[in-house]
Amino acid sequence: MNAHQSLAIGQRIETLDAISPAATEPDAMVRFEGISKTYPAYRGKPGVNALQDIDFTIPRGSITGVIGRSGAGKSSLVRLINGLEKPTTGRVIVDNRDISALAGRELRLAQRSIGMIFQHFNLLSSRTAADNIALPLEIAGWAKSDIKARVAELLALVGIADKHDRYPSELSGGQKQRVGIARALATRPSVLLSDEATSALDPQTTRAILDLLANINRELGVTIVLITHEMSVVRQLAREVVVLDAGHVVESGQVADIFTHPKHPITQSFLAEVIGDSLPVSLASRIMPAPAAGGQAVIRVQVRGAGAGDTLVARLARELGLDVALLAARIDEIGGQHVGSLTLGIPLGMSSSEDAVTRTLAWLSQYQFPAERLGYVA
Repeated sequence: MNAHQSLAIGQRIETLDAISPAATEPDAMVRFEGISKTYPAYRGKPGVNALQDIDFTIPRGSITGVIGRSGAGKSSLVRLINGLEKPTTGRVIVDNRDISALAGRELRLAQRSIGMIFQHFNLLSSRTAADNIALPLEIAGWAKSDIKARVAELLALVGIADKHDRYPSELSGGQKQRVGIARALATRPSVLLSDEATSALDPQTTRAILDLLANINRELGVTIVLITHEMSVVRQLAREVVVLDAGHVVESGQVADIFTHPKHPITQSFLAEVIGDSLPVSLASRIMPAPAAGGQAVIRVQVRGAGAGDTLVARLARELGLDVALLAARIDEIGGQHVGSLTLGIPLGMSSSEDAVTRTLAWLSQYQFPAERLGYVA
């Protein structure tokens, strides 16, 4: 038995000893229980309540986005997960261990199961790509032959096997981040924390890195936590999302649900930055607040699922006997599901009757299609 196998077995034994009945939940990889984090006053600066009343779970094997503006509490949250900070109140359970209660050697062993990807790569300039990846394995006491094999495996996994002997100064930003991802995976973690990992990359490289992370999640089953201020990153990669604002969780759920029907203003502002207004300028400029005889009421309907938008207009026309017009449409694939919005024109008649609008909204509510009235067009 080599050194890293002995350490792994020891870690598993300590993990089993540390599990308490209250902490176990098979489907939760990370669990926040009654968390608050307060930083005390320092050198004349007032104390800061970084996190308050945090209670949520991150499912095992999921890709979960944690999104918020600067100062929302994202950095504090990630430092609680990897044990770099202790909560002021509450517990942080990672893979059935109360990491907030660990210290010393026990904490260091637990941290090997939590990989970290950084925004600015944090590579050692004096080490090659291979040597950067090898560093956590050297610290863990792996044998040289095992390190060599593991590094080669990881370089192939992240698609830069030919960069084995290159130094960071010889690598592009995307290649540096691939080295960072490989290093984070070196000790076979069960959780991978991505702290603004694509913020320093161009859009094309960002897409490639997010595709790589999706493949890692799919192939290795590792739980990925995306810390970000970019809803576009959440849209492309995550399945669940938690929205932070001023230290509070203001909204959480499936990404497709949040994109379809955001409830909190901060979430709505994030979405506006990504998808904007789905109305064409030519239509938006014609919308009026009051109805006009012979005109149409403009209703925006949220749809989900492949083909949902294709059949909605036909069903409305058939079941309600209305001459419904499709004024605009936008469909995206978000969180693995097709979601989008249809903007419909509902005829008012020469008397500007709202009867057709009332029946349409009732029908949409019956079949659980979220809808809103935007106004009227002549």
